[in-house]
Amino acid sequence: MNKLGYKILNYLDIIFFIILVGIKLLCYGKQIETGYFSYKGLFSPVLASVIILASFAFLFNKKNRRKFLFICDLIISIFIIGDLNYFRYFKDVLSIPVLLNGFQLGAVKSSVGNLFKITDLLYALDLFIFIFLYKGSKYIKKTKIPLNQKLVPFLCLFAIGAAINTVQFLNLSKEQPRLLSTMFNKVYIAKNLGNLNYHYLDTFNSLSNAISKRTPVSAKTQEEVKSFLQSNSEKPTENLKGVGQGKNLIVIQVEALQAFPINKKINGVEITPNLNKWIKKSAYFNNYFYQTASGGTSDAEFLSNNSLYPTASGSVTYLYAGNEFNALPKAMANNGYTTAAFHGFRESFWNRNIMYPKYGFENFYGEKSYDVNEEIGLGLSDKSFFNQATEKIKTLQEPYYSFMVTLTSHFPYDDVKKYGDLNVGDLEDTLVGNYLKAIHYTDEQLGMFLDKLDKEGITRNSVITIYGDHYAIPRDNEKELAKFLGTTSFTDLQWMELQKVPMMIHFPEDKHKGTYGIYGGQIDLYPTLANIFNLSSTNMMGKDLFNSTEGKVIFRNGSFTDGKTFYLSAGDTYYDIKTGQKITENDNLKNAKEASINQLEYSDLILKHNLIKKFNLEENK
Repeated sequence: MNKLGYKILNYLDIIFFIILVGIKLLCYGKQIETGYFSYKGLFSPVLASVIILASFAFLFNKKNRRKFLFICDLIISIFIIGDLNYFRYFKDVLSIPVLLNGFQLGAVKSSVGNLFKITDLLYALDLFIFIFLYKGSKYIKKTKIPLNQKLVPFLCLFAIGAAINTVQFLNLSKEQPRLLSTMFNKVYIAKNLGNLNYHYLDTFNSLSNAISKRTPVSAKTQEEVKSFLQSNSEKPTENLKGVGQGKNLIVIQVEALQAFPINKKINGVEITPNLNKWIKKSAYFNNYFYQTASGGTSDAEFLSNNSLYPTASGSVTYLYAGNEFNALPKAMANNGYTTAAFHGFRESFWNRNIMYPKYGFENFYGEKSYDVNEEIGLGLSDKSFFNQATEKIKTLQEPYYSFMVTLTSHFPYDDVKKYGDLNVGDLEDTLVGNYLKAIHYTDEQLGMFLDKLDKEGITRNSVITIYGDHYAIPRDNEKELAKFLGTTSFTDLQWMELQKVPMMIHFPEDKHKGTYGIYGGQIDLYPTLANIFNLSSTNMMGKDLFNSTEGKVIFRNGSFTDGKTFYLSAGDTYYDIKTGQKITENDNLKNAKEASINQLEYSDLILKHNLIKKFNLEENK
């Protein structure tokens, strides 16, 4: 008994590590759940992942062992806190590609700081135990531990952890085939296998992807991707074909513009009166979703101008800056258009100074092109941006494609004194209240810009498109949003239905106005505009919204909807949109899920192996 007690005391640091880190990971799992959480279900994979890491401690002497455990605990604590903050905004977990883009956060530190909670530091409290244990190591007499006494406990503990993990990984693979290789739903992996196992898997897949990038894609796979793209572009496009040919194209991507404030009032005042007015004069798509991932605004730009899906982690603008693209501005330029992009923020942010020319923009008017005479939030105010951009647009040779990205309504919407005096009542000093003020301000500037174009006759020879880039309100602020919309809470389905952004296309003389209810997303904008301007529509994954009879929206995490059914990958659950009820998977739904995953994989292959360049070379032979 004394001998056993001595051994327990001797390995108390490892026991503490397994228990304390295990508890932290279970608590973290609870914080990222979305209604499908079970401590019992998460216990085994969490324990296995911690045991595997702890087993390596046996390979060190006692002093170095405690140092090793402290470093491991410190890294895990940092990742947990980082994952939590990232999840609060993106509803996703960190990955290696995202971390490679991490320096972007320096430019939006107010956004990041707004997400952090002081209670997050509780995840680092146990570090003090290991500091105490490590300091106590200096009183330990150094003894050489025989190799067999290191290897035997290491191999035993590692084998136990690996065996438990193998079962857990196999079970998840059976439940969600291809999930572990594609990583299309990282939150689902973290919720079912634990945070540590997720990061093990993410590291493995990131290394595998880095290697596979250098490995040529097989001719069979390449032909499969090419065949899909060809069949996708062969759909009929007679409606509105070429109606915009020779006219200017002005596209405005509005920061954090969601659909829920449209046609809404607060205390008797319209929140977006100008957008409401222009919607009535335009073709308005009221079931249009953002499809962005961790690339945020840059993903929206990529989707809308390339009709390809963004990467599951990180941003296309950094991971694939060396690729060739068949983007909308390039197609417009090939048809005699002057192309220009306008954004009042730093040129290098999201690598725009590199990517915009890649997309085919001949001119990029970034921060240095403006007199930064008024700042709101992150930088140049929308008012000043629109005023200065208008003068620049007027100097462009017609016909032109002008792509504009706004800035003021950027999270966390904390520059409230400069937004105006919109009375938000009980929502004063809340995130939702501040957002409504910010978007009300942006709507006002948009209205003045559009009215100016109208008065100067520019709208008579221009097609104008406006859409939102991504969501505005994290689910952590669900209760505030529910209060604004007159309810108490949202189901998972209702929350997904709220992830719509306005999209309107205004034609000269208000032609083709009306509401179009087809379900679509940002990936559909390029093919829709390609038909209007009679451009080549090859190598696109979206659909022309004016000519499609069936809607389909695929999200980066594997969720999808056709306007009747909504599949939510977070819970592997299907819903009937009309009734809101869960429905059982059948062959048709299973095939639809498989087709969605295939499309995401095809898009990933296109980016990973620069297939657009290969397809272009084949077409030009």
